Amino acid sequence: MHCSAVFSSMAGGPQSSAPWARPIPGRLGHVHLATPFPMTVQELIRRYGLEPHPEGGWYREVHRSGELVGRQDGCRRSGLTAILFLLPQDDISRWHRVCGADESWHHAGGAPLELLCLPPEGGRLRRQHLASLAAPMDLPEESAMPLAIVPAGWWQAARSLGAWSLMSCCVGPGFDFADFSLLRDLPAARHPAGALVEFL
Repeated sequence: MHCSAVFSSMAGGPQSSAPWARPIPGRLGHVHLATPFPMTVQELIRRYGLEPHPEGGWYREVHRSGELVGRQDGCRRSGLTAILFLLPQDDISRWHRVCGADESWHHAGGAPLELLCLPPEGGRLRRQHLASLAAPMDLPEESAMPLAIVPAGWWQAARSLGAWSLMSCCVGPGFDFADFSLLRDLPAARHPAGALVEFL
């Protein structure tokens, strides 16, 4: 799924005085989120026909390419898959990885989202903040982007920095649960260094 809105980042701008704007506390300070069409998590779930995802959050596949491609490991997958992914404030996207395919995260609406990434063998934790100008907010200029890419095989986890974050996630070659694994299903001795336990 592609987002047609124009995205950018803002730093140090004036706070919104709109009646729907509300401050969201977090490690970034107070993020000011404004949405002219406020919706609850349950309303979004019904509107988009979402179902629980094994990693946490809610999702629905919206596209699966009919074209098949071959990977270097010999597996054949759809060329591209896309889902809507909703992450409420009281939930997390647990540490997981998709082998053999890159994944893109696109911010589609709601509060900013914090995305955590680790190399397959562990190491330095990478934090990214995804946000769009559909909702004015105060974020450090260098930290907020509308798009993030997770390389194939990397560990990833996420949380919303407000009431909810709606994302569209694309996987190429296409997603298959045979390529998906949760870190919590592995023995502790095999957990990569840098994986925060609160996201297990």
